[in-house]
Amino acid sequence: MLRKIFALLAALMILSNSANAAEKILFIPHDDRPVSFQQPADVVSQLGYEIISPPTELLTKPDELWTWFYKNAPSCDAAVVGSDSLLYGGLIPSRSHQIPAEELFARVENFKTLREKNPNLNLYLFGSLMRTPQFGTPGDREEPDYYGQYGGQIFQLTRLLDKQESSKLNSKEKKYLAELEKNIPDEILDDWFARRVKNLSATKKLLDFTSDGIINFFIIGRDDNAPLSQTHREKLQLNKYMENIPKTKAQSHAGIDEFAILLLTRAVNDLSGTLPFINVQFNRGVGAKTIPHYSDEQIGDSIRDEILIAGGVFVSKPERADFLLLVNSDPKGETFEIHNSFPPITLTKKQEKYFTRNAKNFSAQIEDAINKNLPVGVADIIYANGSDNFLMNQLRDKKLLFKLQSYSGFNTATNTSGFAISTGILAKKMSRQSIDRLLATRYLDDWVYQANVRTQIADELSKRPNGLQIYLNFGEHESEILKRENILMHEFAAEHFPQWNSFVVSNPWHRMFECQIDLD
Repeated sequence: MLRKIFALLAALMILSNSANAAEKILFIPHDDRPVSFQQPADVVSQLGYEIISPPTELLTKPDELWTWFYKNAPSCDAAVVGSDSLLYGGLIPSRSHQIPAEELFARVENFKTLREKNPNLNLYLFGSLMRTPQFGTPGDREEPDYYGQYGGQIFQLTRLLDKQESSKLNSKEKKYLAELEKNIPDEILDDWFARRVKNLSATKKLLDFTSDGIINFFIIGRDDNAPLSQTHREKLQLNKYMENIPKTKAQSHAGIDEFAILLLTRAVNDLSGTLPFINVQFNRGVGAKTIPHYSDEQIGDSIRDEILIAGGVFVSKPERADFLLLVNSDPKGETFEIHNSFPPITLTKKQEKYFTRNAKNFSAQIEDAINKNLPVGVADIIYANGSDNFLMNQLRDKKLLFKLQSYSGFNTATNTSGFAISTGILAKKMSRQSIDRLLATRYLDDWVYQANVRTQIADELSKRPNGLQIYLNFGEHESEILKRENILMHEFAAEHFPQWNSFVVSNPWHRMFECQIDLD
């Protein structure tokens, strides 16, 4: 009965739209990394929608970007917009900008003007709370310069402040807090906290606009945070501020890079009148109660929220679902930092045995679901940033790689699950050729590059005196690194899935952290 009711509602939604399905979705990402821009746009373009996006050079120029937005919005049926680009010039600039408060809030007010000029535009917004990395890396351009030296201390300071507000500090912690407050220069703390105050105030104003209907849906990301941190403190403030705004209109969510694809999926579902049913199952053990690295909440809660963000409904039985998400989590609830370390970590025989046994059990779960003709996707979260090699080898041997509807295994756990959910939902509207193309991209990025080639090159660079600097920023060594990447990736692909061995890999941000895959 429930499915019949939803089907009727979906039919009514379709009739309420124009006779022809909407064809244009305006998309402004929060930066031009492939996972932020190219890959989400490529997924939705497989469905026949025209993605209207600004030239990449405008993403760092908020005022010019607003001019472009005003000009192009009237021709589009929906807009998925990263507010960080329109307010600060992107996600990374949001962490180090020196924008005066009056200028920042003038940009916030532009959303009201946009709504007045485009009353029928479906406007989906995603932004971020500033992250609180647990340590600083000298030369890291994603944080203020001083974070390389003081980042670890700043994190510990905010961890203790957060704990102090929620419970009590013991004498040792009180002493450590006093030492941190003394050791970190006042001008650094003043700069760091003042920026966060401005950003949080801007976010609250956007929530007011969401409550008033100016924005249809707004997600606020918490990237690279922990259960006790400044980001978590600000989350608690926002939770109180959002008490009267339903989750169907606004959410604060662990993660950030998955928001573009989640909201693009929601836009497609809203425009087409589709209400997908999703079932989620976990690997044995802790499963949904896992709190992965870079998150401050259980992954089961994060995934439930992501389903809602994407415009779907969670159902308890896989037989009733349009899509079944299987989550490769560690039985003990761990997140393993094995890939991409510098220098790389070598597994012990005991670890290899543990991961092999786990992969065999989980691959059998996947195989069973596929044999039941269930539409299956995999969120591979057991490692931070990279596929589980043991699992991927099992799927290759069982010939299951291209029987999935979706796969993801990159970066944080919520990045992974959000991408797997979205592409799994949209796969129902795609040809098998399009599904396989998206799977190939994920395998090349998450499995070949992140879990293997990037790790191997890190090992090679670790033997050089300046290896870490090259790893973080190629500089004059870029052509050498790109040549090596392409050789290793083609060798790997030729061995494991030779039908998708025609591609070029590049690094548009001139570093090892991410890559771009261009298939023929």
